[in-house]
Amino acid sequence: METWYYQVVSIEGDYANLKRTDMESNDLKLVARALLPAEIYEGCILKYEWMQYFMQ
Repeated sequence: METWYYQVVSIEGDYANLKRTDMESNDLKLVARALLPAEIYEGCILKYEWMQYFMQ
């Protein structure tokens, strides 16, 4: 399974915009906050592995 890294760019209500940090990309990924760790904040780094997000 691959491991990807994201930075939380913004939090808008029940959703968060994530940007890949392990590769060059300007695209944002909109993810429901229910799928993310409760303690996220703008600027934090997340690891995506085995279909789950973890705080770094």
